Amino acid sequence: MIDPAQIVLFLVIIVLTTLLVALGIQVFFILRDLRKAVGKANKILEDTGIITESVSTPLATLSTLMMGIKTGISAVNLLKKVSKFGEKKIEDNKNGELGSDNSLSDDNKKPLIRRFFKGISKKKSL
Repeated sequence: MIDPAQIVLFLVIIVLTTLLVALGIQVFFILRDLRKAVGKANKILEDTGIITESVSTPLATLSTLMMGIKTGISAVNLLKKVSKFGEKKIEDNKNGELGSDNSLSDDNKKPLIRRFFKGISKKKSL
């Protein structure tokens, strides 16, 4: 009827089937835990993105504000230089009157070069 080889083969098949089923269940649990861990990591990354965005927005606004203030200060300094340039008068030694740069005598006068980018109030003679 049933010889011993068939019994051993039947027992081996049952043991292997049991081991494969147990291994399949363990793989299922591992993959389920991995899915939960990836979901948590994704939530952490989303929260980190929200936090960095909420921090970077005020910093960008502050940077823009500081650049605006710097530009305003530069404009004010430029206007001060321009106004000082227009008000600058040289006292005439001959008659004691205030005059402009053009009131100097021709023998002492050298041509003046005024350069915009070197500084408005700086004067260089040739």
